[in-house]
Amino acid sequence: MKLKTCVLLFLLCLSAHMACADVKVAAIFGSNMVLQRDADIPVWGWAEPGENICIQLGSGEEQKTVAGKDGSWKVVLPKQNGSEPVKLVVKGNNEVVFTDILLGEVWLCSGQSNMEFTVNRSNNFEEEAKAANYPTIRHIKIPKRPAALPEKDVAGTWEVCSPETVGKFTACGYFMARKLQQELKVPVGLINSSWGGTRIEPWTPPVGFEGVPALKGIYDRVLLADPGTKEHKEKLGAYAGEVREWLGKTDAFLKDGAGEVSPLSPYPSELLPITTGKSPHQQPTALYNGMIHGFVPLPIRGAIWYQGESNHGEGMMYKEKMKALVGGWRKLWGNDFPFYFVQIAPYSYGNEPATVVPIFWEAQEAASVEIPNCGMVVTNDVGNIKDIHPRNKQAVGLRLALLALKNTYGMKDILASGPKMKEMKVEGDKIRVVFDNAEGLTTRDGKAPDWFEIIGKGTGYVKADVVIDGDAVILSSPEVKEACAMRFAWSKLAEPNLINKAGIPAGAFRAGEVPTVDNLVLNVGESKDYALAYDLDLTELGRTVKYKVDNSKNLGAFDRIAYMLELTDAEGKEQYVYVSMDAFTDDARKIAIPTLDSKAFFNVPVKNMNIVSNVRSVKGGTGINGNIEFWPNNYAATNSMKIAGASDTTYDFGDAPSEPDDGYGSMQVHNTGAKQTVFAI
Repeated sequence: MKLKTCVLLFLLCLSAHMACADVKVAAIFGSNMVLQRDADIPVWGWAEPGENICIQLGSGEEQKTVAGKDGSWKVVLPKQNGSEPVKLVVKGNNEVVFTDILLGEVWLCSGQSNMEFTVNRSNNFEEEAKAANYPTIRHIKIPKRPAALPEKDVAGTWEVCSPETVGKFTACGYFMARKLQQELKVPVGLINSSWGGTRIEPWTPPVGFEGVPALKGIYDRVLLADPGTKEHKEKLGAYAGEVREWLGKTDAFLKDGAGEVSPLSPYPSELLPITTGKSPHQQPTALYNGMIHGFVPLPIRGAIWYQGESNHGEGMMYKEKMKALVGGWRKLWGNDFPFYFVQIAPYSYGNEPATVVPIFWEAQEAASVEIPNCGMVVTNDVGNIKDIHPRNKQAVGLRLALLALKNTYGMKDILASGPKMKEMKVEGDKIRVVFDNAEGLTTRDGKAPDWFEIIGKGTGYVKADVVIDGDAVILSSPEVKEACAMRFAWSKLAEPNLINKAGIPAGAFRAGEVPTVDNLVLNVGESKDYALAYDLDLTELGRTVKYKVDNSKNLGAFDRIAYMLELTDAEGKEQYVYVSMDAFTDDARKIAIPTLDSKAFFNVPVKNMNIVSNVRSVKGGTGINGNIEFWPNNYAATNSMKIAGASDTTYDFGDAPSEPDDGYGSMQVHNTGAKQTVFAI
């Protein structure tokens, strides 16, 4: 029995040794794949350390190498071209053969759900599937996998496009590839590495964050989570020292009861793997590590990107994150390949202000301009404000292809983008906006251009009357006598109709100088007699009030006080109210936001108010009497001043201070005759 056991163990060991010796090729390589034409082709994998490896692609010369001490090997095959399928043969102690490999154009397709969105969910799928006889379009879907550190390999299988397989292809990628193949007459390979709902940070490599100063905080976090960095080791060493000190104190206490032992501080959370905790796939670098790194540096022609919905509230910071993503990928691939991306479509996004998305669109547009060899597709005409996943991916893919055909493949006569503002000119009460890419400037519905707004001195933004004039539009409004600025499609729900002859729409933008407070008060006729005392951004309002401007120490005597309040409503409209009154104090320190420290407490009548507002429900006029309720306390509905018409049970224009003294505060101005609150903070 002992002899049989020994023989069995020997055979098991031999079997394990033979399995380890098998040569393996990185999983991105496989039968039916497309390799980038006209590019040197690195091929890599793993084998037994010291194993001799031979690699041959098609009829090319056989290349040889030896597996390193860690078992890895790599060769770079000379660039090839050709229209016939070829084989890739890799020989070591065993032989690996991949067949039906084509040389053509390879594009990386990445992002969140609108890139992952498949052909079988797109418009007219049955017809699209029947027509999908494109056997030289190939597709590989990289499995979803977050990782704390870069993974050396990925998984996936290359598929040949057919009516039976096309349904699972990335729709944006497929419809782009179809147009490219029709025009270029070459195979197209799509590497689909996408994951619905993901942010941009997980797709970005550390070197990308390193290259963008605005993202230093993210980069520092990534470094601390990586056990291989000096930052991690220094932090860990400091904690280890703390543990040793704690152990020493504990030993002493246990031995002779000397001293006291405090609880040991917890292990620093920043040293844990980046994927620790909830939503590991949303952490910086996690998807680059698990879903991109394993096929770098396979040559690609370029990348397409559809992402942003999960970052859409970040404004201009997204531009910095785009720079990190693109810059990081390009550095690792070693070339500035073209990068084309899709601007997110109009969508309701719940109850958030309508201007959040336009500001994000502005950031995406800025990224397309500031990042070299980059282009953006506008989708505000093919979206669905009730569905974050528009089904018309045919138009999206076509527009991505047009950008590539024009800018990457040199077809300069193609009109690949929609109208883009070239310049804005103020012409009295009108504004002229001149466009590039404006050949055949028109509207898709034959109506006047919509979603243009104009603002002038003394007005808020109002809907503009629009006339097309060649490559320009002329904006005006009866409400605007002295035009200052304009904006277009400045709402999350905007689906504007302005297009060029290619049917490609204009994207959201704004231009001009929006009137300042000083300009808005000109129509009151008294601004020349006033000096600015305070300026406050209400988004910064808190227990401690931080003023942008505080001139209270530099003011002389005064007999009038004015307040100007500007707000933006849920639809992005600018609202303002101006009210001035006879001075209710001679202390400039007490006319601002009332706080406990300022000792401002006024529950008094005020006289000779002048009120001007662009909000129609606010009653304006001059010489109006009213009252103010300025205090740092909370307040109650009690009509303590016995103001005529005010309620004792409803919060209105007659309320009373209540405990605590240092509460949420009240800063209210009331038109008592109109039974109206002019403004309240």
